[in-house]
Amino acid sequence: MILVTGGAGFIGSNLHSALVRRGQDTVVVDRLGSRGKWRNLAAHPPGRLIPPEDLSHFLDGHPPVELVFHLGAISETTAADGDHVWATNVELSMRLWQWCAARGVRLVYASSAATYGDGARGFADDIAGLAALRPLNLYGWSKHAFDLQVSRMLAAGRPRPPQWVGLKFFNVYGPNEYHKGSMVSVVKVKHDEVAAGHPPRLFRSARADMADGEQRRDFIWVGDVVDVLLWLLDSPEVNGLFNLGTGQARSYRDLARAVCSAAGAADRVEFIDMPQALRGQYQSFTEAPTGRLRAAGYSGQFMPLEEGVRRYVQDFLATPNPYL
Repeated sequence: MILVTGGAGFIGSNLHSALVRRGQDTVVVDRLGSRGKWRNLAAHPPGRLIPPEDLSHFLDGHPPVELVFHLGAISETTAADGDHVWATNVELSMRLWQWCAARGVRLVYASSAATYGDGARGFADDIAGLAALRPLNLYGWSKHAFDLQVSRMLAAGRPRPPQWVGLKFFNVYGPNEYHKGSMVSVVKVKHDEVAAGHPPRLFRSARADMADGEQRRDFIWVGDVVDVLLWLLDSPEVNGLFNLGTGQARSYRDLARAVCSAAGAADRVEFIDMPQALRGQYQSFTEAPTGRLRAAGYSGQFMPLEEGVRRYVQDFLATPNPYL
């Protein structure tokens, strides 16, 4: 049995779909809510759906779980309720770590590139360098806090799961993210602007050394993320904290151009001021060094931005049913 927390969410439902296609027995921990999130699971219902508040009771029943994919989190970069974020992103993660360690269950959990802050201290995913990082927002800080707890437990020789992996997700895009509101990927936002007949709008640069539209992120297709997760399922000997991005930062101007091309629209953009709420919390550059992931044995190739955007726009967003 595979347990997927956040399994009705964006990355979680893409992973769950792949597990179902493999014939895996799955349990999803999530809330469906009232924003159509159930559609993420419509084509591949789980064997069991557990609300997060019932997870402890489920785990106390000693279920025969082989591996926990812990993807559930408060992931809004603008989240402000520190107690709620801590309870969800840190305390729950610690509970799962301890349960997996005690039961001999493998654990793969979601960290985030938001832990790197403005990138001034680099993007090295070596767990020994965690203390130098300075996240810019509550979400990134909570993910960083759990990474640090993992580091301290390992250093102290405390019990650990037989396989443990933390993945620092960079900018993931693809189908089944539609319930995320303002936190949907930039690809989806720019597609919606183009589909409405408008030019894609990009933030003006907040840095004097960076031109408008030249802010760069490491954008990764969700299918590539799932491929790495499945590889970890098949590779129980792999342990560690790893970046999960393509290893190549691309500009927002490149992304807007790719969206226009995929949608058959004119290549034009409009620059707008950055909202006040994002100032001081905005990452103008991210790029995932992938050397440690490659050294651990992952040999899969990552989809180029233009092909990923084309696939997302033409195979999903422009169709009557955009769900996986």
